[in-house]
Amino acid sequence: MQLRYAFRLYPTRGQQAALGRAFGCARVVYNDAVRARREADAQDLPCPKLGLLSRLLITEAKRRPERAWLGEVSAVVLQQALRDCERAYTSFFASLKGERMGARVGEPRMKSRKDARQSIRFTANARWSITACGKLNLPKIGAVKVKWSRALPAVPSSVTVIKDAAGRYFTSFVIDTDPAVDATRMTDTDQTVGIDLGLTHFAVLSDGTKIDSSRFLRRAEKKLKKAQRELARKQKGSKNRAKARLKVARAHAKVADARRDFHHQLSTKLISENQGIAVEDLAVKGLARTKPAKSVHDAGWAQFLSMLEYKAQRYGRTLVKIGRFEPTSQTCSTCGAVDGPKPLNVRDWTCTACGTVHDRDHNAAINVKTAAGLAVSACGAPVRPGAIPAQREETGSHGLPTGNRTA
Repeated sequence: MQLRYAFRLYPTRGQQAALGRAFGCARVVYNDAVRARREADAQDLPCPKLGLLSRLLITEAKRRPERAWLGEVSAVVLQQALRDCERAYTSFFASLKGERMGARVGEPRMKSRKDARQSIRFTANARWSITACGKLNLPKIGAVKVKWSRALPAVPSSVTVIKDAAGRYFTSFVIDTDPAVDATRMTDTDQTVGIDLGLTHFAVLSDGTKIDSSRFLRRAEKKLKKAQRELARKQKGSKNRAKARLKVARAHAKVADARRDFHHQLSTKLISENQGIAVEDLAVKGLARTKPAKSVHDAGWAQFLSMLEYKAQRYGRTLVKIGRFEPTSQTCSTCGAVDGPKPLNVRDWTCTACGTVHDRDHNAAINVKTAAGLAVSACGAPVRPGAIPAQREETGSHGLPTGNRTA
């Protein structure tokens, strides 16, 4: 499988100016391609092919005085900008036809120099290289200092240079990993675990382990409010406002980085210790429109589940997602009786059928593991609760997934 390895870049002032020119040229070529597409569509003409756009917007454009500065950057950067535009329209048309999974994709828009994220991509034929002293040598930019946090497991097929909203530079390498080598990195284990995600605790495991929620955004709210207040008081278009905007972006980036690091460490720990992992398929978008929306975004469940998916696929683990309508918080994990829905303030409850006292989250984690078919009895047979009658407020039938969703 293909993975991205990202590292921090520290370009000099001259290299920052060169990267700025590359970002600008790639943006102009991309916008010219979008404009050409729209003009062809307005005149009911067929969409121009990639080869024609390359000749008109790059080769011939360099010969004109108003576009002569396109020759100051690598031609590969401009070609990749055209490919990005082509890919954006392909996704847009596939979304219109219903051939693309996920949320509906809108029509590609023009890029702006004020966009929060800017990037350029170099492929292998761009002749970029890593020098003997560990710097990244990019065509028409120079050897840029890289902060290597780990070694690359293979030769990259492409490299992307990114500038984020906080003014930081990163490089991202695309690596083709070796499944045989990845399999040796994780020791064999027969343990399985069910995970119940929440807000009081970020995760409660079926073995009773409770992982506290760090609440990165909540802890940084005071500092963020102060920075945002200072930004609002600055005059629009002034240099002080640009500095204040950068301060706000850096504060948000710090929160996002801390959350991402927490998710990486926890997901790697769970993958390394368990052969099978069961989670609930949460409706994060729906929960993000409810009263605790800020806390839902702060938890970052979608990012965490995405990390679990690709790491399980990479290291040969099993990840099972159960249906979001499974009544894990209403079912007794001991006898399988359904005790009905309960308000969120009820954290402990007693089963009316068998009298077992349950911790709400721990009981739900056990039910998640059982519903996924990962719980086994002493004789090794899978344990599942009996047939659970549907509640009145639940309409339709919601079956369990028949296979692993590790893609």
